Amino acid sequence: MVRMSAVPTSEHVVLVTGGGRGLGAHIVLAAAAQGARVVINYRRSGDAARALADKIGDKAFVVGADVTDRDAVRDMVAAAGEHFGTPVTAVVNNALPDYSFNGEHRSHADDLSWGELDAQFSGVVGGALNVIQAALPGMRSAGGGRIVNIGTNLVQNPVVPYHDYTAAKAALLALTRTMSHDLGPDGITVNMVSGGLLRTTDASAATPSGVFDAIADSTPLRSVTTPEEFADAVLFFLSPWSRAVTGQNLVVDGGLVKN
Repeated sequence: MVRMSAVPTSEHVVLVTGGGRGLGAHIVLAAAAQGARVVINYRRSGDAARALADKIGDKAFVVGADVTDRDAVRDMVAAAGEHFGTPVTAVVNNALPDYSFNGEHRSHADDLSWGELDAQFSGVVGGALNVIQAALPGMRSAGGGRIVNIGTNLVQNPVVPYHDYTAAKAALLALTRTMSHDLGPDGITVNMVSGGLLRTTDASAATPSGVFDAIADSTPLRSVTTPEEFADAVLFFLSPWSRAVTGQNLVVDGGLVKN
């Protein structure tokens, strides 16, 4: 039997959490362009998710679920498998808890609370864990699968005080590596793709052009990574080209951070 890790992207059912807008929507479009069936998860962006599905056509399925709700996630994965008649074999853990990417308005060392950290850990790490565990039975029945977690280059280069967000993403990187060891014998690869500021998503829309220019000047490529470029890197881990790669963190930021 051909292992799922060696099949083309077009044979996967790919679940993208937080896939209705922003970076998630770009990842959905990139996977769909390769012929994959895509499951567009959303929490509050139902209209955007449905509009995206209309653009893709029959290979898209929209389902709302809060990834921190374990039962809702299991229902989502089951509904996707029933809709397509085959299990979800690839997941991209992209969903984020509510967050304001504004360094001047984030908590600093003196006033950072455990509640802020806990909210990010529950959403980033807990949400990814729920999705992975819900998808595992289907991946195992299919002979393997792909798990891609979305990280941040702030783990390596913490230039802004996003203590809670960065700590949660660092924990997700650790989970990526431990899960890769645990799930490798099942033919399931687990990797992370980490970016910095993207030009442009909902999260970076209010960023002054001067900040983008400064970042571009600091990169070897003299450019700020776009959501489309980042999504292309995610495709690598969904494709058979990465079938011998697991437990890795690929930083996609124009060379700003050397991982």
